[in-house]
Amino acid sequence: MTRSYHCSERVLVTGGAGFLGSHICERLLEEGADVLCADNFYTGTKDNIRHLLANPRFELMRHDITFPLYVEVDRIYNMACPASPVHYQYNPVQTTKTSVHGAINMLGLAKRVKARILQASTSEVYGDPHVHPQTEDYWGHVNPIGLRSCYDEGKRCAETLFFDYHRQYGQSIKVARIFNTYGPRMHPKDGRVISNFIMQALAGEPITIYGDGEQTRSFCYVSDLIEGLRRLMDSPPEFTGPVNLGNPNEVTIAELAESVIDMTNSKSELVRKPLPSDDPRQRQPDITLARKVLGWEPKVPLAEGLANTIRYFDKLLTEGKIGE
Repeated sequence: MTRSYHCSERVLVTGGAGFLGSHICERLLEEGADVLCADNFYTGTKDNIRHLLANPRFELMRHDITFPLYVEVDRIYNMACPASPVHYQYNPVQTTKTSVHGAINMLGLAKRVKARILQASTSEVYGDPHVHPQTEDYWGHVNPIGLRSCYDEGKRCAETLFFDYHRQYGQSIKVARIFNTYGPRMHPKDGRVISNFIMQALAGEPITIYGDGEQTRSFCYVSDLIEGLRRLMDSPPEFTGPVNLGNPNEVTIAELAESVIDMTNSKSELVRKPLPSDDPRQRQPDITLARKVLGWEPKVPLAEGLANTIRYFDKLLTEGKIGE
């Protein structure tokens, strides 16, 4: 059970206009918190939080967390960072700065105001894993100089900073390793497999599969992920994480493509292209720790989540809201 904010605690959500950040803002407001949403709108959009703007307990600030932020808050969700290859590889230096400088700035803020802070880390810290499924004690198999390194190593360094602040200063931290998450408010052109497949299927275009399609992913619906983050933030102080948050039900990319084609009644055909550099063959979380400590596991089946996501993208297409 997550708590209600009866005392109007003030919560900062960095990247709050993004896919996950906007859902966290929405959830916190429902629970009675005062929410400060900070976003530089690199990948986030005001459309994601437009329905929250009229709420007197919601405040929006345009800010890049690579620069210090001086506000008074009780809790911080550090969600800011482009999370899809098409976005984080566009400006890799800025991506690393967001993870590293952003962590330093937000940890400095948390230390100053004595706020608990949660870091949105990623399953990418495991790289192309040699351990399957991935457990939190696995150190990973990451290329430090590859095309994905700006994100992978940036997030790994952010975790280092969080734990060093915890050990050196006694900072209250929580670290979530988020596995593939999907749902409404995903960017339609973020290059992720679910958004790619749905957009291609709705347009009747060929569906692009990279490699042989036998590589696997595990997809967690956004409402499940937000519940996990909330439980982690409210967990006992001595539990820092890192903790895997994701859906352990593994599917191949080819199976996902066929499901999307069936659910959209699309005439799209499958087209195979070479696998991108450092693309992991397997991705599946071991969520034993989340089950044990947080009492959390995903509830939404893939078919239900896909149906919701397809409706969202179909609505964007109908309303002509698909931008660049």
